[in-house]
Amino acid sequence: MATQIHAAAARYAQSLYELASKEGGPVRVREVADELEQVCELARRDRRFAEFLGSPIVGAERRRDSLRRIFKDRVSDLLLRFLFVVNDNERLGEIEQISDAMEMTVQEAQGMIEVDVYTAAPIDASHLGAIGQRVKSALGREPVLHHYTDATMLGGIRLRIGDQLIDGSVSTQLRRMHHGLLTGGAETIRSRMNKILGEANP
Repeated sequence: MATQIHAAAARYAQSLYELASKEGGPVRVREVADELEQVCELARRDRRFAEFLGSPIVGAERRRDSLRRIFKDRVSDLLLRFLFVVNDNERLGEIEQISDAMEMTVQEAQGMIEVDVYTAAPIDASHLGAIGQRVKSALGREPVLHHYTDATMLGGIRLRIGDQLIDGSVSTQLRRMHHGLLTGGAETIRSRMNKILGEANP
């Protein structure tokens, strides 16, 4: 789930994190983050609800009333108040980004890090666990792994950690080898030709 987070989304997430932390520490933070993710999941499942959140046609006051009717007694007062604030600032269309930023903030505070793992074919839990241990040893943080298969890869593994891509796939290695042959091979030919020409012209 590694993704680019807008600065505004990060600020909202940080505010929500601090409020939840004051209200009940790490346990409360996790609960509120999960509630926010459930709101996002509803938006992903219901296109009309997603459009309602981001529509410039629906006024802030009308949307606030609707949010109250939809989520009253279904989410915590803290999250409902937070949704009101985001709505008043016309940022509800970015709720998915805010949720992603909240998750990243929680993981950062808990010494965790999101890592996307790409392989050419599915791998078992033990193999994925071994990858996680290597990442943990290298970064000193507990990785949260998300595994994906990529049919365009010939083999090997590719990791995305934040905006950093670590590519160890066979296809990438072949491209590097091909590039090396094109550049290094040409240089070798030139070197040999210069040597021959030098011997021919003492």
